[in-house]
Amino acid sequence: MIHGGNVWQGNGPDTWLDFSANLRPEGPPGWILSVIQRAVSDIRYYPDLTLRGAREGIARYLGVPERQVLPTAGGAAAIDMVLSLRTGPVLIQPPTFGEYASRAKVHGRPLLEITVPHDVRHIGSDADFVLCNPNNPTGDALTADTVLDIAEKLKSHSCELIVDEAFIDFCPSHSVRRYVSPALTVVGSLTKLFGIPGIRLGYIISTPEIIAVLEKRQLPWALNTFAAAIAAALPLHVNEILTDIQLNQARRERFSHSLSELGAHVFPSQTNFLLVRFNTDMRPITSRLRDLGILVRTCESFGLDEHYLRLAVKDDAQNILLLEALSSCLKS
Repeated sequence: MIHGGNVWQGNGPDTWLDFSANLRPEGPPGWILSVIQRAVSDIRYYPDLTLRGAREGIARYLGVPERQVLPTAGGAAAIDMVLSLRTGPVLIQPPTFGEYASRAKVHGRPLLEITVPHDVRHIGSDADFVLCNPNNPTGDALTADTVLDIAEKLKSHSCELIVDEAFIDFCPSHSVRRYVSPALTVVGSLTKLFGIPGIRLGYIISTPEIIAVLEKRQLPWALNTFAAAIAAALPLHVNEILTDIQLNQARRERFSHSLSELGAHVFPSQTNFLLVRFNTDMRPITSRLRDLGILVRTCESFGLDEHYLRLAVKDDAQNILLLEALSSCLKS
């Protein structure tokens, strides 16, 4: 897996200013830390095999029926599970998250890159198109109507749509989770919004029939005690989550404006990261930033060239530190 957040190099996590992983800048919110503290006494027991509390919490938070939800150990596990169901080609539209291609390879499925999502006339049946919405690394999001139109056109060619909504919490009106069907499955992640990548928590939303098949494939005790407790508590903390999302939006707009003032092209984003194109090869600058204790995400694994960086939106003070370091490196 090629991923940001490689903070275990060097002298450890606390020595890095990490813009390579799109996580809540302050770390886990207080309510999550309280949930974890309460759950500590339960770690002497095996977690609930049925995932009952986690399933109910995720379903209520997302506004979907419980029978359509399968909690998973992170978004990557959700992607892997749904790509294990079929054997035909996996279609992607670069630039996008590289893990779709990696998991397709693991499952022995051919990988095909397309430019128009519904143009699959020559692909044949048993194919899956994986659509990241909002897209990683660009940050742009398709409306729900557009995604549903793509799903309908794919269905006419016996091609199924898998929508990765890992960042949908930042623009929930674009979600298609309420419209799942045999030809439309949604996967997602809850670790980024809450700054808890060390506690793996994701989900699959599909028809009850597909969820039943996936349940049989999932390893027992798929969620640890802490992940299950956090999932169960989600419906109680909607207001705090909305406040975080609004704070991210304001920070993102200020950060984007400042990056533009450096002469970079900043792509519009609805997420907690920005795709930025610079007028120079960013590889030596990335190395200089690393020497300064700052990690950024290059974009080769997404199918982009050396002029691009994907930058997490952090708090204003941290964003300013990166901007100052970038400005100095670009000038030199």
